[in-house]
Amino acid sequence: MPKIKLTQPFVATASCPTGKQKVDYFDTEVSGLLLKVMPTGKRSYYLRFKDSHSRSCERSMGLDARVVSLSEARQQAKHHLAELMLGRDPFAAKQTRRETPTLNEFIITTYLPHIKVRKRSWKVDETAFRLHIQPTLGKLYMDEINIQDVNNLVNAHAKTFKPASTNRMLNVLHRLFVCAMDWQVPGVTENPAAKVTKLKENNQRDRYLTKEELRALWSEMDASESTYITSAIKFLILTGARKSEAVNATWNDINFHKCQWTIRENKSGKTRHVPLSDLAIDTLRQVERIPGCDYIFPNPKTLMPYNNLFHTWKNIREAAGIPDMRIHDLRHSYASFMVNKDVSIYVVSKILGHSNVVTTKRYAHLDNKNLVKSANTAGDYIKDATAIPVELNQMGIEDDQEEALLIGEIA
Repeated sequence: MPKIKLTQPFVATASCPTGKQKVDYFDTEVSGLLLKVMPTGKRSYYLRFKDSHSRSCERSMGLDARVVSLSEARQQAKHHLAELMLGRDPFAAKQTRRETPTLNEFIITTYLPHIKVRKRSWKVDETAFRLHIQPTLGKLYMDEINIQDVNNLVNAHAKTFKPASTNRMLNVLHRLFVCAMDWQVPGVTENPAAKVTKLKENNQRDRYLTKEELRALWSEMDASESTYITSAIKFLILTGARKSEAVNATWNDINFHKCQWTIRENKSGKTRHVPLSDLAIDTLRQVERIPGCDYIFPNPKTLMPYNNLFHTWKNIREAAGIPDMRIHDLRHSYASFMVNKDVSIYVVSKILGHSNVVTTKRYAHLDNKNLVKSANTAGDYIKDATAIPVELNQMGIEDDQEEALLIGEIA
Protein backbone atom coordinates (compact mmCIF):
# COMPACT_ATOMS: atom_id res chain seq x y z
CA MET A 1 0.00 0.00 0.00
CA PRO A 2 2.63 2.57 -1.12
CA LYS A 3 2.02 6.26 -0.57
CA ILE A 4 3.49 8.69 -3.07
CA LYS A 5 2.76 12.03 -4.61
CA LEU A 6 1.16 10.95 -7.82
CA THR A 7 2.33 12.60 -11.00
CA GLN A 8 0.95 12.36 -14.48
CA PRO A 9 4.08 10.59 -15.85
CA PHE A 10 3.92 8.04 -13.01
CA VAL A 11 0.21 7.41 -13.61
CA ALA A 12 0.91 6.86 -17.30
CA THR A 13 3.60 4.22 -16.67
CA ALA A 14 2.58 2.60 -13.37
CA SER A 15 2.47 -1.20 -13.47
CA CYS A 16 1.48 -4.07 -11.18
CA PRO A 17 4.40 -6.11 -9.77
CA THR A 18 4.64 -9.68 -11.06
CA GLY A 19 2.73 -12.16 -8.90
CA LYS A 20 0.34 -9.60 -7.39
CA GLN A 21 -3.38 -9.34 -8.17
CA LYS A 22 -3.31 -5.53 -7.88
CA VAL A 23 -1.41 -2.65 -6.36
CA ASP A 24 -2.80 0.53 -4.80
CA TYR A 25 -0.81 3.78 -4.95
CA PHE A 26 -2.17 6.38 -2.49
CA ASP A 27 -1.82 10.03 -3.37
CA THR A 28 -0.22 12.20 -0.67
CA GLU A 29 -1.71 15.39 -2.09
CA VAL A 30 -5.40 14.46 -1.85
CA SER A 31 -6.11 12.24 1.13
CA GLY A 32 -8.06 9.12 0.19
CA LEU A 33 -7.37 9.26 -3.54
CA LEU A 34 -5.64 6.15 -4.87
CA LEU A 35 -4.56 4.70 -8.19
CA LYS A 36 -5.41 1.01 -8.57
CA VAL A 37 -3.25 -0.84 -11.08
CA MET A 38 -4.15 -4.31 -12.36
CA PRO A 39 -1.88 -6.96 -13.95
CA THR A 40 -3.69 -6.33 -17.24
CA GLY A 41 -2.41 -2.76 -17.25
CA LYS A 42 -5.77 -1.24 -16.39
CA ARG A 43 -5.37 1.81 -14.13
CA SER A 44 -8.37 3.36 -12.32
CA TYR A 45 -8.96 5.99 -9.66
CA TYR A 46 -10.63 5.04 -6.36
CA LEU A 47 -11.51 6.94 -3.21
CA ARG A 48 -11.13 5.56 0.31
CA PHE A 49 -13.02 7.24 3.17
CA LYS A 50 -14.96 6.61 6.38
CA ASP A 51 -18.75 6.53 6.23
CA SER A 52 -21.20 7.98 8.77
CA HIS A 53 -20.62 4.95 11.00
CA SER A 54 -16.83 5.38 10.85
CA ARG A 55 -16.43 2.29 8.72
CA SER A 56 -13.67 2.29 6.13
CA CYS A 57 -15.10 2.28 2.59
CA GLU A 58 -13.56 2.19 -0.85
CA ARG A 59 -15.47 3.19 -3.95
CA SER A 60 -14.55 3.33 -7.58
CA MET A 61 -14.72 6.83 -8.98
CA GLY A 62 -15.47 5.36 -12.39
CA LEU A 63 -12.48 7.16 -13.87
CA ASP A 64 -10.06 5.34 -16.18
CA ALA A 65 -6.57 6.77 -15.58
CA ARG A 66 -5.70 6.09 -19.20
CA VAL A 67 -8.39 8.57 -20.24
CA VAL A 68 -8.90 10.98 -17.31
CA SER A 69 -5.97 13.14 -16.20
CA LEU A 70 -4.61 13.17 -12.66
CA SER A 71 -5.67 16.78 -12.11
CA GLU A 72 -9.27 15.94 -13.13
CA ALA A 73 -9.27 12.95 -10.80
CA ARG A 74 -8.00 15.09 -7.88
CA GLN A 75 -10.67 17.70 -8.54
CA GLN A 76 -13.37 15.01 -8.61
CA ALA A 77 -11.98 13.41 -5.42
CA LYS A 78 -12.10 16.76 -3.57
CA HIS A 79 -15.73 17.23 -4.68
CA HIS A 80 -16.69 13.75 -3.40
CA LEU A 81 -14.91 14.32 -0.07
CA ALA A 82 -16.75 17.62 0.38
CA GLU A 83 -20.08 15.89 -0.29
CA LEU A 84 -19.23 13.22 2.28
CA MET A 85 -18.37 15.83 4.91
CA LEU A 86 -21.79 17.44 4.32
CA GLY A 87 -23.51 14.10 4.93
CA ARG A 88 -24.30 13.34 1.31
CA ASP A 89 -23.25 10.16 -0.47
CA PRO A 90 -21.83 10.99 -3.91
CA PHE A 91 -21.76 7.31 -4.81
CA ALA A 92 -25.41 6.60 -3.93
CA ALA A 93 -26.83 7.37 -7.38
CA LYS A 94 -24.29 5.15 -9.09
CA GLN A 95 -24.96 2.36 -6.58
CA THR A 96 -28.70 2.68 -7.17
CA ARG A 97 -28.26 2.45 -10.94
CA ARG A 98 -26.14 -0.65 -10.49
CA GLU A 99 -28.78 -2.29 -8.28
CA THR A 100 -31.80 -1.30 -10.39
CA PRO A 101 -33.29 -4.48 -11.90
CA THR A 102 -34.76 -4.89 -15.33
CA LEU A 103 -38.51 -5.43 -15.42
CA ASN A 104 -37.93 -9.09 -16.32
CA GLU A 105 -35.62 -9.60 -13.32
CA PHE A 106 -38.06 -7.97 -10.94
CA ILE A 107 -41.04 -9.97 -12.22
CA ILE A 108 -39.26 -13.33 -12.10
CA THR A 109 -37.25 -13.01 -8.89
CA THR A 110 -39.48 -10.81 -6.74
CA TYR A 111 -43.00 -10.05 -7.94
CA LEU A 112 -44.22 -13.46 -9.12
CA PRO A 113 -43.04 -15.29 -5.96
CA HIS A 114 -44.90 -12.64 -3.95
CA ILE A 115 -48.26 -12.90 -5.72
CA LYS A 116 -48.15 -16.70 -5.99
CA VAL A 117 -48.70 -16.98 -2.23
CA ARG A 118 -50.99 -13.97 -1.85
CA LYS A 119 -53.20 -13.83 -4.93
CA ARG A 120 -55.45 -16.65 -6.06
CA SER A 121 -55.61 -15.28 -9.60
CA TRP A 122 -51.82 -14.88 -9.95
CA LYS A 123 -51.83 -16.93 -13.15
CA VAL A 124 -53.85 -14.18 -14.84
CA ASP A 125 -51.11 -11.68 -13.97
CA GLU A 126 -48.39 -14.08 -15.07
CA THR A 127 -50.08 -14.49 -18.45
CA ALA A 128 -50.36 -10.72 -18.90
CA PHE A 129 -46.66 -10.33 -18.10
CA ARG A 130 -45.50 -13.17 -20.32
CA LEU A 131 -47.65 -12.47 -23.39
CA HIS A 132 -48.07 -8.71 -23.40
CA ILE A 133 -45.76 -6.79 -21.05
CA GLN A 134 -42.42 -8.58 -21.00
CA PRO A 135 -41.95 -8.79 -24.80
CA THR A 136 -42.11 -4.98 -24.98
CA LEU A 137 -40.77 -3.69 -21.65
CA GLY A 138 -39.07 -6.69 -20.08
CA LYS A 139 -35.47 -5.86 -21.04
CA LEU A 140 -35.70 -2.24 -19.86
CA TYR A 141 -34.38 -1.25 -16.44
CA MET A 142 -37.21 -0.22 -14.18
CA ASP A 143 -35.95 3.35 -13.91
CA GLU A 144 -35.97 3.61 -17.71
CA ILE A 145 -39.66 2.80 -18.16
CA ASN A 146 -41.61 6.02 -18.56
CA ILE A 147 -45.20 7.10 -19.17
CA GLN A 148 -44.72 7.14 -22.93
CA ASP A 149 -43.46 3.53 -22.89
CA VAL A 150 -46.59 2.42 -21.04
CA ASN A 151 -48.84 4.52 -23.27
CA ASN A 152 -47.30 2.93 -26.36
CA LEU A 153 -47.86 -0.50 -24.85
CA VAL A 154 -51.53 0.28 -24.19
CA ASN A 155 -52.07 1.65 -27.69
CA ALA A 156 -50.44 -1.38 -29.33
CA HIS A 157 -52.45 -3.80 -27.18
CA ALA A 158 -55.72 -2.01 -27.93
CA LYS A 159 -55.29 -2.65 -31.65
CA THR A 160 -55.91 -6.35 -31.09
CA PHE A 161 -57.81 -6.65 -27.81
CA LYS A 162 -60.98 -5.21 -26.33
CA PRO A 163 -60.71 -2.17 -24.02
CA ALA A 164 -61.51 -4.23 -20.92
CA SER A 165 -58.62 -6.60 -21.65
CA THR A 166 -56.22 -3.72 -22.25
CA ASN A 167 -57.30 -2.04 -19.01
CA ARG A 168 -56.74 -5.28 -17.09
CA MET A 169 -53.22 -5.48 -18.48
CA LEU A 170 -52.62 -1.86 -17.45
CA ASN A 171 -53.90 -2.66 -13.96
CA VAL A 172 -51.43 -5.54 -13.68
CA LEU A 173 -48.51 -3.27 -14.59
CA HIS A 174 -49.78 -0.50 -12.32
CA ARG A 175 -49.99 -2.85 -9.35
CA LEU A 176 -46.47 -4.15 -10.03
CA PHE A 177 -45.01 -0.64 -9.80
CA VAL A 178 -47.05 0.13 -6.68
CA CYS A 179 -45.42 -2.85 -4.98
CA ALA A 180 -41.96 -1.91 -6.30
CA MET A 181 -42.31 1.56 -4.78
CA ASP A 182 -43.64 0.19 -1.48
CA TRP A 183 -40.68 -2.19 -1.32
CA GLN A 184 -38.24 0.60 -2.18
CA VAL A 185 -36.78 -1.25 -5.15
CA PRO A 186 -33.62 0.61 -6.23
CA GLY A 187 -34.27 3.06 -9.03
CA VAL A 188 -38.07 2.98 -8.79
CA THR A 189 -39.26 6.42 -7.67
CA GLU A 190 -42.52 6.74 -9.60
CA ASN A 191 -45.24 4.65 -11.20
CA PRO A 192 -45.23 5.20 -14.99
CA ALA A 193 -48.59 3.41 -15.30
CA ALA A 194 -50.35 5.71 -12.85
CA LYS A 195 -50.94 8.58 -15.26
CA VAL A 196 -51.84 6.54 -18.32
CA THR A 197 -55.54 6.97 -19.06
CA LYS A 198 -57.62 3.82 -19.20
CA LEU A 199 -59.64 3.09 -22.30
CA LYS A 200 -63.36 3.61 -22.27
CA GLU A 201 -65.12 0.29 -21.88
CA ASN A 202 -68.40 -0.42 -23.60
CA ASN A 203 -68.50 -4.19 -23.61
CA GLN A 204 -71.07 -4.87 -20.91
CA ARG A 205 -73.03 -7.88 -22.10
CA ASP A 206 -76.71 -8.30 -21.28
CA ARG A 207 -77.52 -11.80 -22.45
CA TYR A 208 -80.09 -13.77 -20.48
CA LEU A 209 -81.88 -17.05 -21.03
CA THR A 210 -85.47 -16.74 -22.13
CA LYS A 211 -87.99 -19.28 -20.87
CA GLU A 212 -87.94 -21.07 -24.22
CA GLU A 213 -84.13 -21.15 -24.30
CA LEU A 214 -84.01 -22.45 -20.74
CA ARG A 215 -86.44 -25.25 -21.60
CA ALA A 216 -84.39 -26.26 -24.66
CA LEU A 217 -81.12 -26.09 -22.73
CA TRP A 218 -82.46 -28.18 -19.85
CA SER A 219 -83.77 -30.79 -22.27
CA GLU A 220 -80.35 -31.11 -23.93
CA MET A 221 -78.66 -31.47 -20.54
CA ASP A 222 -81.04 -34.24 -19.56
CA ALA A 223 -80.13 -36.07 -22.77
CA SER A 224 -76.36 -35.62 -22.34
CA GLU A 225 -74.12 -38.46 -21.20
CA SER A 226 -71.75 -36.08 -19.40
CA THR A 227 -73.76 -36.31 -16.21
CA TYR A 228 -71.37 -34.57 -13.81
CA ILE A 229 -70.76 -31.66 -16.19
CA THR A 230 -74.44 -31.21 -16.95
CA SER A 231 -75.25 -31.41 -13.23
CA ALA A 232 -72.66 -28.70 -12.63
CA ILE A 233 -74.23 -26.52 -15.33
CA LYS A 234 -77.69 -27.05 -13.84
CA PHE A 235 -76.26 -26.05 -10.48
CA LEU A 236 -74.86 -22.88 -12.04
CA ILE A 237 -78.29 -22.02 -13.42
CA LEU A 238 -79.91 -22.73 -10.05
CA THR A 239 -77.48 -20.74 -7.90
CA GLY A 240 -76.01 -17.99 -10.08
CA ALA A 241 -72.56 -19.11 -8.96
CA ARG A 242 -69.33 -18.58 -10.84
CA LYS A 243 -68.01 -21.58 -12.76
CA SER A 244 -64.93 -21.95 -10.56
CA GLU A 245 -67.10 -21.92 -7.45
CA ALA A 246 -69.34 -24.71 -8.72
CA VAL A 247 -66.67 -27.07 -10.06
CA ASN A 248 -64.76 -26.83 -6.77
CA ALA A 249 -67.82 -27.36 -4.57
CA THR A 250 -67.67 -30.25 -2.10
CA TRP A 251 -70.32 -32.19 -0.25
CA ASN A 252 -68.96 -30.79 3.02
CA ASP A 253 -69.88 -27.32 1.75
CA ILE A 254 -73.58 -28.22 1.52
CA ASN A 255 -75.89 -27.91 4.52
CA PHE A 256 -79.06 -29.72 3.45
CA HIS A 257 -80.85 -28.86 6.68
CA LYS A 258 -80.32 -25.10 6.25
CA CYS A 259 -80.55 -25.25 2.44
CA GLN A 260 -77.22 -23.45 2.27
CA TRP A 261 -73.98 -23.74 0.30
CA THR A 262 -70.80 -22.34 1.86
CA ILE A 263 -68.26 -21.04 -0.66
CA ARG A 264 -64.90 -20.66 1.05
CA GLU A 265 -62.81 -19.81 -2.01
CA ASN A 266 -64.22 -17.13 -4.31
CA LYS A 267 -63.37 -14.03 -6.27
CA SER A 268 -63.73 -11.68 -3.30
CA GLY A 269 -61.54 -13.86 -1.09
CA LYS A 270 -64.28 -13.93 1.58
CA THR A 271 -66.40 -16.89 2.64
CA ARG A 272 -70.01 -16.48 1.57
CA HIS A 273 -73.17 -18.48 2.06
CA VAL A 274 -75.50 -19.14 -0.87
CA PRO A 275 -79.14 -20.07 -0.19
CA LEU A 276 -80.29 -23.14 -2.11
CA SER A 277 -83.74 -23.45 -3.61
CA ASP A 278 -85.72 -26.66 -3.37
CA LEU A 279 -84.87 -27.41 -6.99
CA ALA A 280 -81.16 -26.89 -6.32
CA ILE A 281 -81.35 -29.28 -3.35
CA ASP A 282 -83.18 -31.83 -5.49
CA THR A 283 -80.56 -31.51 -8.23
CA LEU A 284 -77.81 -32.19 -5.71
CA ARG A 285 -79.60 -35.27 -4.41
CA GLN A 286 -79.70 -36.68 -7.92
CA VAL A 287 -75.89 -36.44 -8.27
CA GLU A 288 -74.23 -39.80 -7.67
CA ARG A 289 -71.61 -39.61 -4.93
CA ILE A 290 -68.28 -41.27 -5.67
CA PRO A 291 -66.81 -43.09 -2.64
CA GLY A 292 -63.66 -41.40 -1.39
CA CYS A 293 -64.30 -38.22 -3.40
CA ASP A 294 -65.73 -35.12 -1.70
CA TYR A 295 -66.17 -33.08 -4.87
CA ILE A 296 -69.79 -32.84 -6.02
CA PHE A 297 -69.05 -32.60 -9.74
CA PRO A 298 -65.71 -34.40 -10.23
CA ASN A 299 -64.09 -35.74 -13.34
CA PRO A 300 -64.82 -39.47 -12.87
CA LYS A 301 -61.38 -40.36 -14.28
CA THR A 302 -59.31 -38.15 -11.97
CA LEU A 303 -61.77 -37.55 -9.09
CA MET A 304 -60.65 -33.92 -9.27
CA PRO A 305 -62.57 -30.84 -10.46
CA TYR A 306 -62.91 -30.38 -14.21
CA ASN A 307 -60.39 -27.95 -15.65
CA ASN A 308 -62.61 -27.10 -18.58
CA LEU A 309 -66.34 -27.45 -19.25
CA PHE A 310 -66.23 -25.74 -22.63
CA HIS A 311 -66.39 -28.73 -24.99
CA THR A 312 -69.51 -30.22 -23.37
CA TRP A 313 -71.04 -26.77 -22.87
CA LYS A 314 -70.45 -25.87 -26.52
CA ASN A 315 -72.19 -29.05 -27.72
CA ILE A 316 -75.15 -28.54 -25.40
CA ARG A 317 -75.73 -24.86 -26.18
CA GLU A 318 -75.46 -25.44 -29.93
CA ALA A 319 -77.90 -28.34 -29.74
CA ALA A 320 -80.25 -26.06 -27.78
CA GLY A 321 -79.99 -23.39 -30.48
CA ILE A 322 -78.18 -20.80 -28.34
CA PRO A 323 -74.55 -20.84 -29.63
CA ASP A 324 -73.89 -17.30 -28.35
CA MET A 325 -74.68 -18.15 -24.72
CA ARG A 326 -71.61 -18.13 -22.45
CA ILE A 327 -71.40 -20.03 -19.17
CA HIS A 328 -71.09 -16.75 -17.28
CA ASP A 329 -74.37 -15.62 -18.88
CA LEU A 330 -76.07 -18.25 -16.72
CA ARG A 331 -75.13 -16.12 -13.71
CA HIS A 332 -76.75 -13.10 -15.34
CA SER A 333 -79.80 -15.20 -16.16
CA TYR A 334 -80.18 -16.37 -12.55
CA ALA A 335 -80.24 -12.74 -11.41
CA SER A 336 -82.83 -11.90 -14.06
CA PHE A 337 -85.03 -14.80 -12.91
CA MET A 338 -85.21 -13.30 -9.41
CA VAL A 339 -85.63 -9.75 -10.66
CA ASN A 340 -88.53 -10.88 -12.85
CA LYS A 341 -90.17 -12.16 -9.66
CA ASP A 342 -89.75 -8.78 -7.90
CA VAL A 343 -86.86 -9.78 -5.63
CA SER A 344 -84.97 -6.85 -4.09
CA ILE A 345 -81.78 -5.85 -5.88
CA TYR A 346 -80.02 -5.90 -2.50
CA VAL A 347 -81.03 -9.51 -1.97
CA VAL A 348 -79.87 -10.40 -5.48
CA SER A 349 -76.56 -8.70 -4.72
CA LYS A 350 -76.23 -10.68 -1.49
CA ILE A 351 -76.93 -14.02 -3.16
CA LEU A 352 -74.57 -13.34 -6.07
CA GLY A 353 -71.80 -12.29 -3.69
CA HIS A 354 -71.28 -8.85 -5.22
CA SER A 355 -69.09 -6.68 -3.00
CA ASN A 356 -70.89 -3.58 -4.25
CA VAL A 357 -74.60 -3.35 -5.02
CA VAL A 358 -73.75 -1.04 -7.95
CA THR A 359 -72.57 -4.17 -9.78
CA THR A 360 -76.03 -5.67 -9.37
CA LYS A 361 -77.98 -2.58 -10.38
CA ARG A 362 -77.69 -3.60 -14.01
CA TYR A 363 -80.50 -6.06 -13.26
CA ALA A 364 -83.19 -4.07 -11.38
CA HIS A 365 -84.43 -2.35 -8.15
CA LEU A 366 -87.21 -3.79 -5.99
CA ASP A 367 -88.23 -4.79 -2.44
CA ASN A 368 -86.70 -6.93 0.35
CA LYS A 369 -87.34 -10.69 0.84
CA ASN A 370 -85.69 -13.44 2.72
CA LEU A 371 -82.74 -15.13 1.08
CA VAL A 372 -83.94 -18.71 0.85
CA LYS A 373 -87.37 -17.59 -0.31
CA SER A 374 -85.70 -15.40 -2.92
CA ALA A 375 -83.63 -18.32 -4.14
CA ASN A 376 -86.83 -20.34 -4.42
CA THR A 377 -88.28 -17.80 -6.83
CA ALA A 378 -85.50 -18.60 -9.27
CA GLY A 379 -86.06 -22.30 -8.66
CA ASP A 380 -89.79 -21.89 -9.28
CA TYR A 381 -89.09 -20.04 -12.51
CA ILE A 382 -86.81 -22.82 -13.74
CA LYS A 383 -89.19 -25.52 -12.55
CA ASP A 384 -92.02 -23.90 -14.46
CA ALA A 385 -89.91 -23.53 -17.59
CA THR A 386 -88.63 -27.10 -17.59
CA ALA A 387 -91.64 -28.81 -16.01
CA ILE A 388 -89.37 -30.80 -13.72
CA PRO A 389 -91.10 -32.06 -10.55
CA VAL A 390 -89.39 -31.56 -7.20
CA GLU A 391 -91.10 -34.27 -5.10
CA LEU A 392 -88.72 -36.35 -3.04
CA ASN A 393 -90.81 -39.49 -3.47
CA GLN A 394 -89.50 -39.71 -7.03
CA MET A 395 -86.35 -41.04 -5.39
CA GLY A 396 -88.31 -43.66 -3.51
CA ILE A 397 -88.21 -41.69 -0.25
CA GLU A 398 -91.31 -41.82 1.92
CA ASP A 399 -92.77 -38.63 3.44
CA ASP A 400 -91.82 -39.70 6.96
CA GLN A 401 -88.20 -40.07 5.81
CA GLU A 402 -87.94 -36.61 4.30
CA GLU A 403 -87.12 -34.81 7.54
CA ALA A 404 -84.55 -37.44 8.50
CA LEU A 405 -82.89 -37.07 5.11
CA LEU A 406 -82.69 -33.31 5.47
CA ILE A 407 -80.82 -33.53 8.76
CA GLY A 408 -78.52 -36.27 7.54
CA GLU A 409 -79.91 -39.26 9.41
CA ILE A 410 -80.33 -41.27 6.22
CA ALA A 411 -77.12 -42.11 4.37
